[in-house]
Amino acid sequence: MTRAVLRPGLRYLAEGGQETELMYGHGFDLPHFALFPLLDNPAAIARLTSMYRAVLDVAVKHQMGVLLGGLDYRASPDWAGLLDLDAASLADYQQRCITFLAEITEPYRELLPHILLCGIVGPQGDAYERTQRITVTSAEAYHSTQIATLARTGVDLVQAMTFNSIDEAIGVVRAARAHDLPVILSFMPDGAAAGDETQSLGQMIRDVDAATGDYALFYGINCSHPREFESLLDEPGDWIARIGLLRPNASAKEKAELCQIGHLERGDPVELAALMGHLAQRMPNVAVWGGCCGTWAEHLQLIADALAARAA
Repeated sequence: MTRAVLRPGLRYLAEGGQETELMYGHGFDLPHFALFPLLDNPAAIARLTSMYRAVLDVAVKHQMGVLLGGLDYRASPDWAGLLDLDAASLADYQQRCITFLAEITEPYRELLPHILLCGIVGPQGDAYERTQRITVTSAEAYHSTQIATLARTGVDLVQAMTFNSIDEAIGVVRAARAHDLPVILSFMPDGAAAGDETQSLGQMIRDVDAATGDYALFYGINCSHPREFESLLDEPGDWIARIGLLRPNASAKEKAELCQIGHLERGDPVELAALMGHLAQRMPNVAVWGGCCGTWAEHLQLIADALAARAA
């Protein structure tokens, strides 16, 4: 397998925060923040189709590559158990998630330079409130269940998102390696709940690379606003060249507040785009640009505009 699945020199557009958009923007219920059960809801599928087409239209306008995923962040055994799903039902949902993405992107294949489909893997526990201690071995075993199914679906790569535990991050990368799937691992800065608050972002990246033989394609930052994480990039060292994905929150409010606020926080889309344009100049290695909580097509359009302006 050739691991260099992204075309050098091409910028890729990822989606925004599907869960918050559907919950707060369109009023759909997501038990345990799981999106994939909505595959059984025709109204939700219609809404998701419209949402994803809007993202793809942004990519067409700017002739960007596309890195598309998004329905399976909670599609792992513990979360399936909370939803009363057995292993076979979970695997079926995973396949349907990828089939949905393939059907959405098919009409765009001749319009876009490069479309990649990815499975989204989230932490075993809640990214904000984890209380359990996960070892490298247990994390590899746990995430192998989801990743083994993803390998059978034929996805191009795995996006592991909102990770903060070093041991769990190592485990998920090893699980991807064991199933011969490329992986991008994104950290969520300010992860005190995960117990690694004393670790710098640079040290976290160095530790995972050292324990996995640099297997990850690159690393990302997601679920944080640039005003939260930009100062973390000041740490010296060549580790920053390993960051290739940025998917920020729309709002700079504290994450704990965003979890309790009960409505969609759009933030300031114009300011966010300006900050991302600045980061594009500062971090030329970043290939994938998208959003997280509170973002969708409006934010992505402005971010893509800012990237194009910087390039010009």
